[in-house]
Amino acid sequence: MMNHKERVIAAVNHKEVFPVPYSISFTSEEAEKVGEYLKDADFRSKIGNHIDSVGLIPEVTTVKPGYVKDAFGVVWNRTIDKDIGVVDQYLIPEPEKKYIRLSQPDLDFVDESIKRLLVMPGENFLIVDIGFSMFERAWTLCGMENLLMWMVTDGNFVHALLDAICDYNMEIIQRALQYPIDCFMFGDDWGQQKGQIMGPTYWREYILPRVKRMYKAVKDAGKFVCQHSCGDIQALFPDLIDAGLDIYQTFQPEIYDMAKVKEEYGSSLTFWGGISTQHFLPFAAPEEIKVKVNETIALLGKRGGYIVAPTHSMPKDIPVQNVLALIDALQNQ
Repeated sequence: MMNHKERVIAAVNHKEVFPVPYSISFTSEEAEKVGEYLKDADFRSKIGNHIDSVGLIPEVTTVKPGYVKDAFGVVWNRTIDKDIGVVDQYLIPEPEKKYIRLSQPDLDFVDESIKRLLVMPGENFLIVDIGFSMFERAWTLCGMENLLMWMVTDGNFVHALLDAICDYNMEIIQRALQYPIDCFMFGDDWGQQKGQIMGPTYWREYILPRVKRMYKAVKDAGKFVCQHSCGDIQALFPDLIDAGLDIYQTFQPEIYDMAKVKEEYGSSLTFWGGISTQHFLPFAAPEEIKVKVNETIALLGKRGGYIVAPTHSMPKDIPVQNVLALIDALQNQ
């Protein structure tokens, strides 16, 4: 009988496995709500997730109530969104290279984070990740509108900024690859409900060369590559597959024709997601959830290549009973 790690690896290698590996994550407010209902703050450790992960960018520091500063010096307003927030003030006001001043990555934090991951109980698939890995990191420094405009008007500056971010990431990647992890995840939202934020042409000019560089380092070390991007990035799948992508998260049924995409790319990509946090989980009746989970597994689990999961960390608008129904459905496939 396979353990969790072996089941995920088999699925990523496109071997049909049952039960299908699964993973559920939560926003902080939703986790608190469910924990209070269950009177168990540690309920997440009992779900049976097949994946454990840690981020490799240091946590933020509080500068005043509701405001935090990240490792790049960006201050975030979290008075509304407690998990991420919105940028309070951009650090790069103009497309001039003198403003590109990134700190050195905290490699001690990388070591400490991965060591915590390696001693977690169980035999799960181990992922380390860099969130806001390229496009998102750049726009948090200068603003999304500015970055998109400068892609057209000041390409040399954008290339220099993205090179600096990629160099920063590469130091973290090389350090992390010294440890016995299974997979490296890169988080970078490129998609809208339809199409890509910057379009495929500018994505290929600015983002793809750095993606290839980062993926290659991971693949050369014999590890799997996972890419998180919300939204519609189907036009980019061939480029990402060619660059070495193994796992795509998050697979949103309101955006993709899942059957068609599975048929076209399912032999090359493992899809992670499929259970909508946008249109299904907040509104469904609990008894509908097991039906939906089973239907999605039947569709996407064929020939492997599927990790069943909500399409994002569970937000606070999902009723507790629906969370419990989802957990039950995944535990009792």
